[in-house]
Amino acid sequence: MLIHHFGSREDLLVEVIRAVEDRQRAVLAELRADPEADPAELGSRFWAHLRSPELASQERLFFEVYGQALQGRRWATPLLDGIVEDWIGPTVDLLVASGAPEESARIAARLGVAVTRGLLLDVLATGDGGEVDAAMGLFSRLLLGVLSDGGVD
Repeated sequence: MLIHHFGSREDLLVEVIRAVEDRQRAVLAELRADPEADPAELGSRFWAHLRSPELASQERLFFEVYGQALQGRRWATPLLDGIVEDWIGPTVDLLVASGAPEESARIAARLGVAVTRGLLLDVLATGDGGEVDAAMGLFSRLLLGVLSDGGVD
């Protein structure tokens, strides 16, 4: 049945990752719906969600298939469609709603996606959650500070 619906085991893996990414964006949207959450708190809550131990195996799969896609493996390259851009839109919306200038929000969103992925990879590789969490906290404070001061040039 899996081959009938997905074509191959590898195609199934790509679809699983897409579904997980969709679910993560839905979690972000749910968090944004809280009118009481300030940007720093929202970011902290989303990071805590991403760092939950239940997601570690999904994150390892993400990075494994992402690496295969970057190597040009035919079965994995469809994963690259929207792999960054699908996160930029919701992140820009969040930053603009928090008062960031729109022209800066897109650059900040791209940086946020890259830093988040890098720190998730770091914690998977090292297991050093404390320092990784501290690094994310520092990044968030720096980014929000720059955006509240008028944005990036």
